[in-house]
Amino acid sequence: MKKKIAVLLGGNSSERNISIKSGYAILKSLLRSGFNAHAVDTRDFPIMQLKKQGFDSAYIALHGKGGEDGSIQGILEYLNIPYTGSGIMSSAISLDKWRTKLLWKSYSLPVLPDVYLKKEDILKYTYPYILKKILKLQFPVVVKPNNAGSSIGVTIVHCHNLLIDSINIAFNYSNDIIIEKFLEGREYTVSILNRKILPPIKILTKNSFYNYSAKYTESSTKYLCPSGLNHQKEKELKKIVKIAWNTLGCKGCGRIDTILDKKNNFWLLEINTIPGMTHRSLVPIAAKTIGISFDELVLKILKNE
Repeated sequence: MKKKIAVLLGGNSSERNISIKSGYAILKSLLRSGFNAHAVDTRDFPIMQLKKQGFDSAYIALHGKGGEDGSIQGILEYLNIPYTGSGIMSSAISLDKWRTKLLWKSYSLPVLPDVYLKKEDILKYTYPYILKKILKLQFPVVVKPNNAGSSIGVTIVHCHNLLIDSINIAFNYSNDIIIEKFLEGREYTVSILNRKILPPIKILTKNSFYNYSAKYTESSTKYLCPSGLNHQKEKELKKIVKIAWNTLGCKGCGRIDTILDKKNNFWLLEINTIPGMTHRSLVPIAAKTIGISFDELVLKILKNE
């Protein structure tokens, strides 16, 4: 009898729509490969019923909170259902940008200076006090929700007049935020597949940074793979990414975003432990470059090969 696989998708996070697209692309692939797979929207389905419904394993295609933060992983561990991707602790830390950076920094990995703010800090401290901390970074800065992905709620701020509005936008998506020095440079993303570092991708966007619309709606965004990096710089980037990945104890498939500054130095931006699997997604692009088709990629993630 074939194993019954639950493709977990949708959910309640701000990345619900992308998760649905990823999930159904994965589902169609599994069905093409002959698996007994079913879409399960965690927003509408009681997860504790997975075992009673006869599911043997879970393919997680949930993005953001409820999918990448360790909570669904904890439930699946309790139910004794094998699942794809990183475990509870790695997932929880990786979705937390600030704590991820703290760990990376402890391994002397290149991370940009930042200011971390919680909602209660806004009530606790005066605006001039907060502004003073941020001014040390020097404008422009990037204001990000600390626990969200897909560049949702992210703003680049060039002067302090616009800072409060950007902080409020970020707080709509997370109870804590991170304000980071904005760096101009070339963006590279590197995918990891079961301990193998895939070829880096250079991202070209007409926007000021690789934001939500550049990722999901604009046809002008270009992805170069091979990235055009010389052998030495690509080797350097892969080494940084491998250490960053292992530092967080991640496994399965993931992606790490980086930037190369004008002085030719790489900086780590953030990590994604459940990358998108749509037709525009970056992991499938990198995999295809080394001869791994979309269906093969889905199977490798499922089997953790």
